[in-house]
Amino acid sequence: MSILDRYIARTLLANILALLVILFCFIVAVDLSWNFNSFRSAASAMAGSGEARPGVVRVTLVTLLLVFDFWWPKLLNLYNVTIGLVLVGAMGFTLAAMSRHRELIAILAGGRSLFRVARPIVLVGLLAVLVQGVNQELVIPRIAPLILRSHDTLGQRSLGASRVPLAADSAGRVFYAEKFDPDRGTLEGLTVLERDARGLTTRRVTAAAARWSGNAWELEDGRAQVRLNGRATVEAASRVATDLDPTALTLRRFAKFRHSLSWSQISRLIDRPEVLGDATPDGVRRQIEQLERVRWSRIAIMLCTILTLLITLPLFLRREPGNMVLQSIKCAPVAVAGLIGSVVAATALGIPGLPPQLSAFVPVLVLLPIGIAAITGIRT
Repeated sequence: MSILDRYIARTLLANILALLVILFCFIVAVDLSWNFNSFRSAASAMAGSGEARPGVVRVTLVTLLLVFDFWWPKLLNLYNVTIGLVLVGAMGFTLAAMSRHRELIAILAGGRSLFRVARPIVLVGLLAVLVQGVNQELVIPRIAPLILRSHDTLGQRSLGASRVPLAADSAGRVFYAEKFDPDRGTLEGLTVLERDARGLTTRRVTAAAARWSGNAWELEDGRAQVRLNGRATVEAASRVATDLDPTALTLRRFAKFRHSLSWSQISRLIDRPEVLGDATPDGVRRQIEQLERVRWSRIAIMLCTILTLLITLPLFLRREPGNMVLQSIKCAPVAVAGLIGSVVAATALGIPGLPPQLSAFVPVLVLLPIGIAAITGIRT
């Protein structure tokens, strides 16, 4: 890279980092002001350690540690959500400063095209999008339980236990559990109902606890009540083989958990979508379409981020100095419409007649000619 490329890239990276820090600090500060009592109460309970009244300094330090522990996974996830707007904003600040200091005029006077200014900006944008992809595929799936924590579970390193409502597997059996711990893969107070073609219960399995072994739930103190010819008999039960594993139960508990899965994890779920809660043919088809849209929309959103950057670039990359405040006012609706509109269209809206793999890329097809027209229309 030339001196000019390094200078622009360094300035743009500094603006990106500054905007991310300001945005993250603002969000954390607002959350802390709204939920200060929750953080303070949790810190007092943790700092007490048997003491009647822990010291103020100790409680304050524990509170700060709780805030950091609660928010660092969420901020990594927030990076993926906000990097598009941050890129456009950092590009605007970088080019506005260069225009104000007449650096763009100096570049033109030196016989260089303004496309030389655009090159490092696009390269940095591609780097930021690449980091977004790596973050989504390698980091977010590993810390998904930490991202899903609420203020009621401050300091916990797990999803926590919860009740399992009635859930059916692909064989038509209905599961219910009083307590489900996704971190250990255990169930407590388990009840399994096996039904016939008419939906009538033919066998009822109960267990005090169950642990997932890889392909079945291993029962502790399991009992099976079988009803034949109007008579009920009780026999011992040691395991229940099913495809309703801890991952499927976790997905049912957290509807948004699927957005934290990696490409390979989503692919495995597509191979068995019935575990997500609907065994009907239409329900299976909808589940597959949703999962396909989730994973393909990630590529579409990254492409839309780069295209939106290209569309807004000519608003600031100008030969003559101008009112950059006015250019920012023009840029704001374009960037918001391009980025937020593409996210909504790629992830939530399905187009009748198009498979989800293609409908996710409709925003890309819309923005692509606009981006080409915007770049080729730069006067240089």
